[in-house]
Amino acid sequence: MRVFVTGAAGFVGPHLLRELASAGAETRASDRELDVTDPAALAPALAAFAPDAVVHLAAQSSVARSLGRPLETWRINYLGSRSLIDALRRAAPRARLLLVSSADVYGRALPGARPFRESDPLRPDSPYGRSKAAAELLARERASCGLDLVCARAFNHSGPGQSATFALPAFASQLAAIEAGRAPARLAVGNLESTRDFLDVRDVVRAYLRLLDPATPAGVYNVASGRGRTLRELVRALIALSGVEPELCESPELWRATEASVGDASRLRLATGWQPALPLEQTLRDLLDDWRARTPRAGR
Repeated sequence: MRVFVTGAAGFVGPHLLRELASAGAETRASDRELDVTDPAALAPALAAFAPDAVVHLAAQSSVARSLGRPLETWRINYLGSRSLIDALRRAAPRARLLLVSSADVYGRALPGARPFRESDPLRPDSPYGRSKAAAELLARERASCGLDLVCARAFNHSGPGQSATFALPAFASQLAAIEAGRAPARLAVGNLESTRDFLDVRDVVRAYLRLLDPATPAGVYNVASGRGRTLRELVRALIALSGVEPELCESPELWRATEASVGDASRLRLATGWQPALPLEQTLRDLLDDWRARTPRAGR
């Protein structure tokens, strides 16, 4: 299989490329050198590679950043997806498109609500979520005209290589700095009562490979564990893996109302047999070790 990957230098891309290589796929990795908002640039690159499938990872992926930069988020996430779909129609019309969407298209639920299903209405509540929902709706409209589309609504995922702009690596990076003597024993946190559905990024990219299989029916699939955990549980687990006992300091800038986002991945499991393989403790340990490796000890 020949697979073209956009946004390949981000958090998920390197993990996906390793998994594709292990599966014997031939890949063409692109990132900022190829403007996904420009179909005139995309079409020749696609035509030259002649992919069997395209994985669209390129995105502005931070909800917090989208609140301050909604137009940038719309340009990259919606216009970039539209450009890619238009380029595919001209240059590789038979290629399968894996559009990587987000659980944020559902919005948020109250704690204790049942997990989101693919049939639930889209109620995004941020510029990021709205840009992803708009890209999905466009792609699904084009699928009715022949686009071979699988859409992955990925719930929260973490692991080595993730930026500290997201919750778990933000906690891990602070703990690594405290361990290294580069910061006082205080951990900045937001509202820790909210519930999230976390997966290991390596399990997520294995799901993406299953979705690239032509035998998998086209459509929309949640990529989720089905289990919700409070951020307080996750912070406590990370602290238990660290060598420090920091004071938890609630930051007004990080605080959000208590809510939940958990997914039902029954459709993906029934269609492909996929299920998460890595325990969350391993994800957290590998994440913390990654930040330890990135953080020099004080005095160096």
